[in-house]
Amino acid sequence: MRCPNDVTHCSIFAACKALPSAISSQHAIKGMKIMGMLVDGVWHDAWYDTKESKGHFKRQPSQFRNWVTSDGGAGPSGSGGFKAEAGRYHLYVSLACPWAHRTLIFRKLKKLEELISVSVVDPLMLENGWEFKVGDGATGDHLFGASALWQVYVRADPHYSGRVTVPVLWDKKTGTIVNNESAEIIRMFNGAFDGLTGSTADFYPEDLRSEIDALNATVYDTVNNGVYKAGFATTQEAYAENVGTLFETLDLLDERLGKGRYLFGDRQTEADWRLFTTLVRFDAVYVGHFKCNIRRIADYRNLPGYLRDLYQTAGVAETVNLHHIKQHYYRSHKTINPTGIVPVGPALDLDSPHGRARLNAA
Repeated sequence: MRCPNDVTHCSIFAACKALPSAISSQHAIKGMKIMGMLVDGVWHDAWYDTKESKGHFKRQPSQFRNWVTSDGGAGPSGSGGFKAEAGRYHLYVSLACPWAHRTLIFRKLKKLEELISVSVVDPLMLENGWEFKVGDGATGDHLFGASALWQVYVRADPHYSGRVTVPVLWDKKTGTIVNNESAEIIRMFNGAFDGLTGSTADFYPEDLRSEIDALNATVYDTVNNGVYKAGFATTQEAYAENVGTLFETLDLLDERLGKGRYLFGDRQTEADWRLFTTLVRFDAVYVGHFKCNIRRIADYRNLPGYLRDLYQTAGVAETVNLHHIKQHYYRSHKTINPTGIVPVGPALDLDSPHGRARLNAA
């Protein structure tokens, strides 16, 4: 889905498309080593092959799609039987991963920390994928003492085939993975446990749902996943196309945020938090590591203050670990950064005044 304004011929996009095609045809890379995978329950240190997709990175869909609900009834997908209960569910996350970061934010904002326990993987993702270690922000596996996350997946399905990703929402009662799709986990956290916590915050209000869904689709495709499509591209054409589209959307979001404090005026919604986890990583990682360098977030008019505003929301800063973020990207993706050198900078002044409250009064 494209941006609602359907911008297809901005100067950035034209410049990107004009890059010499000879570069890509002469220097295309067959595949990029992104992560291993399970095949019939056996771990393989596999390569992601971009040859068939002409250099484009194609993200595979998550496979565990059950829902936790307030009464245990079936959700929008999967089967029922997963009732919201204190202490029943466990969350596996990486502090480096923007998708897992969403769930940590909702766990914080929706007062779920005493209800849902959490294990944090090591920031590096190498031959064994996400590993469990203790120290420097990583916790080890609190449930099974596993050494790698793929072992948790095999507990849920001994014949599982596919990627091993975070976040993972685990059900201690039935001994299986409920869901490993971040977009759905945050929806569960938004409402399923309200009867237990008394939380009244609603980040997916009914009157805005269709608009939130539409904006989410654009931001996911061109920004959240867009940075990966640029960074993991293995041809010049694929990179140019995706980096151009990324900045088209960022430009439109910056303009939109000049008219309201949040993406939907004065109402903070899940759309803001889905965007936040990409923005907070952008200047530190995506500009350099993924070559998303047409502009920094710091160079925009409205996005920097918006980012600081969200970061300064009570409890959110505690979910941001820039050390894990930088260590993961710069040291895990050897095809992109073979030396594994982690940049010292940039300095991100996320605690300075954001000035966004004035937009509520406008």
